[in-house]
Amino acid sequence: MTIQDSGTLDGLPRLRTLAEVAELVGVVDPLYVRFSGGPEDDRRSVSRDHESGCLLPGLSVNPMNPEPWWDRPVEHWVARQLCQYAHLMTTERFPWFLTGEISGRGPDCEPLLVRVLPVASLDPGVVDEAGRLYREVFDAGDDGT
Repeated sequence: MTIQDSGTLDGLPRLRTLAEVAELVGVVDPLYVRFSGGPEDDRRSVSRDHESGCLLPGLSVNPMNPEPWWDRPVEHWVARQLCQYAHLMTTERFPWFLTGEISGRGPDCEPLLVRVLPVASLDPGVVDEAGRLYREVFDAGDDGT
């Protein structure tokens, strides 16, 4: 796994609203979100599946670009993606946006990226904003059964 350029978020845009994230989604395709200590930390470590211990051939990420079947606003997709993985946010892990090449799929079918290029950082307040929108527009917790 390689992180291109400086491997930092310094000098990259810091997104502060869901609208800014939606705008970036419209410009960068593919765009992914990752919750980690950032590109520098990821470059110094290896990715492993925490349950099996297997070495992963790339960074585990989640897609920010809506699928073609998505018939709702982009902000809704963005909010859902951020909320689905917000539990990964800690004092040591934060969300940041990146692009790269898919090298495989992880154990939860998530894309695994190599040749990673950091794109932007995300203010943690956007995750709170995403949570509010998610609760407003989705049947949160409905598992379809």
